[in-house]
Amino acid sequence: MSNYTPLSELGEFGLIKLIKDKVELRQESTIKGIGDDAAVLEPGEKQIVVSSDMLLEGVHFDLTFCPLKHLGYKAVAVNVSDIAAMFAKPTQITVNIALGAKYTVEAVEELYEGIRLACENYNVDLVGGDTTSSRTGLVISITAIGEVAKGEAVLRNGAKENDLICVTGDLGAAYLGLQILEREKQAFMADPEMQPDLEDKQYIIGRQLRPEARMDVIHDMKERGIKPTAMIDVSDGLASELFHICAQSGVGATIYKDNLPADEQMLETAMEFNLDPITCILNGGEDYELLFTVPLSDYDKVKNHPDISIIGKITDKSEGINLANKHGQSFPLQAQGWKHF
Repeated sequence: MSNYTPLSELGEFGLIKLIKDKVELRQESTIKGIGDDAAVLEPGEKQIVVSSDMLLEGVHFDLTFCPLKHLGYKAVAVNVSDIAAMFAKPTQITVNIALGAKYTVEAVEELYEGIRLACENYNVDLVGGDTTSSRTGLVISITAIGEVAKGEAVLRNGAKENDLICVTGDLGAAYLGLQILEREKQAFMADPEMQPDLEDKQYIIGRQLRPEARMDVIHDMKERGIKPTAMIDVSDGLASELFHICAQSGVGATIYKDNLPADEQMLETAMEFNLDPITCILNGGEDYELLFTVPLSDYDKVKNHPDISIIGKITDKSEGINLANKHGQSFPLQAQGWKHF
């Protein structure tokens, strides 16, 4: 006898009720959540920001090594990260999922437990979505909604010459975490009796499987009176995101190789794989840190912040986008991050 419940036993309405019964609403702006034709939100005088992200099995995640609870959490975090990059407060999400026949009720509960934990952590309400069947793999599409005071949203197009270029946290770890997981998967497929030894890789694996949106730094910047001139989250790779800011702001940039933030575990693992750590930092992606610019006058506010590194400066567009070393030599930066097509 199997301990797992086929989805067919619940049906669509039973599945919606299962999800709805575990949802807790926290936001004053949520008037009506799951259970009607549409959610009702009332944000008052603020502006609304909306972002969507889709994750596909076999493209964005591999369930061989990605637990469903972590996947649910990550799916929310990557969307909240987009709201953070607007300098806004996330308030609600909707979740659309397409499920194959192999998924049980228990599997869906595990996925939504991760979603619930993320909603609790980021103080957002799950207010609706759609469930349908899939003939391929699992598909998760999340729309995140946030609010920001009028005139306070930070776009990608506000960077000015002489602004400081800053980034939160450390970079490259998520990419190396993926390399470790892929290597262990290959070893497991060759020998299913093998037990992976990942004890000394917990940090970088966690960065891949369960990243965090940097709402903590957003709250902190607001408290310190720091308002970025431009901002983007690092999903496709630092170099790629810097190109977006420079293109939309009509500026150039120089970043300094020695200022790029890296974790020791990431550096050691890059050596194991014979990979250049700088390439991992610039092009790895999936770090979900924040890349932003601030006026030079904010230098004292950011210089000693434990979670912010000043990595360069905005220059005139004619100077291009460059990586400089400690000897003063500059080289044109290449963006080789994640390509969606």
